[in-house]
Amino acid sequence: MSTPTTFSMPLGPVHVALEEPVYFHLTVDGETIRKVELTSGHVHRGMEALASQRNLIQNTTLTERVCSLCSNSHSFTYCMAVENVLGIVIPPRARYLRVMAEEIKRVASHLFNTAIQAHIIGYKSLFMHVMEVREMMQDVKETVYGNRMNLASNCIGGVKCDVEARHFDYIQSMLDKVAPAVDEIRDIYDHDPMILGRTRGLGLLPQADAVRLGVVGPVARGSGITHDARKDSPYAAYPELDFRVISRDGCCVNTRALVRLDEIFESIGLIRQCCENSPDGPVTAPMNRIHPAEACARSEAPRGEVFYYIRTNDTDMPARLKWRVPSYMNWEALGVMMRDCTVADVALITNSIDPCVSCTER
Repeated sequence: MSTPTTFSMPLGPVHVALEEPVYFHLTVDGETIRKVELTSGHVHRGMEALASQRNLIQNTTLTERVCSLCSNSHSFTYCMAVENVLGIVIPPRARYLRVMAEEIKRVASHLFNTAIQAHIIGYKSLFMHVMEVREMMQDVKETVYGNRMNLASNCIGGVKCDVEARHFDYIQSMLDKVAPAVDEIRDIYDHDPMILGRTRGLGLLPQADAVRLGVVGPVARGSGITHDARKDSPYAAYPELDFRVISRDGCCVNTRALVRLDEIFESIGLIRQCCENSPDGPVTAPMNRIHPAEACARSEAPRGEVFYYIRTNDTDMPARLKWRVPSYMNWEALGVMMRDCTVADVALITNSIDPCVSCTER
């Protein structure tokens, strides 16, 4: 009598190879995955309910704590939603400073995901090297904004603090060091046989499936979809700046990593343009009268499109504040990516969507 080889395998929510608490119910045939069921909700924090108990200004701080790596994107998009609902037009200089902060965060976020991929593969020297390069961007954040993660730069009506000319010079000098280092890292991810053997052709997400599932960010652009909110729905200073939407057609783990590394150079170009072309003038606009209305805003966070909706009443506390994060859509794609891969590939494929449990389970 033959022994069946297909069985169910639980993975998570606490697992040594998974950075955050997610539960995968795997149906495996030997070591090969045939079906994936995802269960989340282990760290729900009720942040949308908390937002209804705080005023509009306090929620700037709250939304920046939805996620660490995308923290600036949340306060950025929230402030835009409030400005839209109140009819506030922010000063030109503030628009440039917002873009600069956002792109600095994007570079650091993409480098972090790239480093974690090397860590999961077991390429420890590459992991430490990428984190060392990322540390230069952390130094930029700490020097210019005083913080290494939450920049606390955005406020309703613009930005909290101006950036001095000497800081622009400092940022430019640090980018001169970061750019060649990232170019070296990109060459490793594009040609190193150890990286390619572990990532090329793994975790395939065909473009048709990417469209059907509505994935966003580098996950979508790694499957050949040229969607980027900075181009498709321009905001802040992006309409006045020159940059490309990066996409590749490989549809695999390696392609998604290369999209992020390519995007770093576009971000560096955007930061340089902000340093050189930021107009003079004020950095905040006054608040307008609060009245019952509703509005929304969207932006392109490092992981993909962030969407905020706000409804106000006659008080300074929102009647409703809701946001949709990129990981919410990208999680579902793991069912396609993991099919016919091995159990040992789960952590690597999961990291390729750059998941964030904290913002998904807000």
